[in-house]
Amino acid sequence: MKQELKQIVQPIVKWYQEQEKTLPWKQDKEPYHIWISEIMLQQTRIEAVKKYYTRFMKELPTIQKLAIVPEEKLLKLWEGLGYYSRAKNLKKAAIQVEEEYGGKLPTNYAELLKLSGIGEYTAGAIASISYQEKVPAVDGNVLRVISRVLASKKDVLLAQTKREMTKKLLEIMPEEAGDFNEGLMELGEKICIPNSNPLCKKCPIREYCIAYKENLTKEIPVRIKKQKRKIEKRTVFILKNKNEMAIKKRDKEGILANLYEFPNVIRRNNRRGYPPNFRRMENTI
Repeated sequence: MKQELKQIVQPIVKWYQEQEKTLPWKQDKEPYHIWISEIMLQQTRIEAVKKYYTRFMKELPTIQKLAIVPEEKLLKLWEGLGYYSRAKNLKKAAIQVEEEYGGKLPTNYAELLKLSGIGEYTAGAIASISYQEKVPAVDGNVLRVISRVLASKKDVLLAQTKREMTKKLLEIMPEEAGDFNEGLMELGEKICIPNSNPLCKKCPIREYCIAYKENLTKEIPVRIKKQKRKIEKRTVFILKNKNEMAIKKRDKEGILANLYEFPNVIRRNNRRGYPPNFRRMENTI
């Protein structure tokens, strides 16, 4: 299995090195730039990240600037990207870097993992791309590529599957670790795409891909469906006085902590859809 997987290394490195690198965070291998871009790219499309990354770097070009930026300004810069805990963790990590690492990001995977908000994938991306440390950076794109290459039927949503894939990649990491990791990610983003429409004819490693050879790309990767999200119904109040509107700050903890929203209450079941105490509340406003 190791030898079979090792065959994809050089074709992916060569393919990646031949790609035109027009994205703003690919113009250099500056660790700070890689870090910010990788955090922004989590749960967000590449095209959507471009303008946010450029604006963010203009306002906060260094770790030092990030460490002292007021939270409200930071969240405003992040506005539209969602998952605001990512931005808060960036600031926490920047403060750690200032206090514990002399203002410079750690130069190895193990130390990067100690920073707030940096998990195995982000640590692997920074360590391999900026410092050429031979460690994998396994995200959803990489899991999809490797699952298809090996025709693995294991659920890619399971942590155990990710650990196993990471271990396999660790055994075959080349000297060009950053290019290999970025090549795997880009291959998953552009060619080995989700669902049943991978662009196999354009794939540089199709001759080594078992799923392609055995016509299994529609079945792989295997993803066991998650439980449905809980939906909470609320009544939202729009309180307006000329050009002013009432807003309130959310709790310090929980989803979207410390962000602003319109006043609201959990909706109770009744004929008109208003909460039972709506009239009483209306009279006290």
